[in-house]
Amino acid sequence: MIVDKFEVWVIMISTSGLAVLLIANVISRNVYRSIYFAEEVAQLFIILITFMGTSYATRKARHIRMGALLELLPSKVEKFLILLITAVSAIVMFILAYIALRYVITLRMRDTLTASLRAPYWLFVIAAPVGLAMSGFQFVRTFIKNIIEKEVWLSPEQQSEYEDEEVMLAEAMASIDFDSIELKENK
Repeated sequence: MIVDKFEVWVIMISTSGLAVLLIANVISRNVYRSIYFAEEVAQLFIILITFMGTSYATRKARHIRMGALLELLPSKVEKFLILLITAVSAIVMFILAYIALRYVITLRMRDTLTASLRAPYWLFVIAAPVGLAMSGFQFVRTFIKNIIEKEVWLSPEQQSEYEDEEVMLAEAMASIDFDSIELKENK
């Protein structure tokens, strides 16, 4: 719950900040000259949106997946593949988080600064290992949810979207109020 709100706020503030900064820079460039730090701050916002968005997309099952293929498979095969995919994805995310963390540590040790603001560059890219680790954690949660639950879960919050055509048709037919439908004659 706290992680959800944190991710949403970071993405909202970063997206809004990016939009305001870029619009202000365009106006500034046409009136006088560009805001000298706009590119660096825009880069920070894009890094935040990308890596916090990765975790958010994983938690909401909005990541790229082979849904059409999985939906055609028997339930047990689909469940096995989801377990395999989430396990491999978690491992990959944690490896990438480790590599990104080593990069951040290297930047910190070298005291690398941004060109315009002269701010420590590692502060700009710390979102990469954090977002990747959070994404890996979401894949672990999905793996555990699929172990515990009988149904197939695409994420900790999203059950498999596939429904049988007969079930969908029955639900659609049940939602129609045939008594209120009026037929008019064409003359």
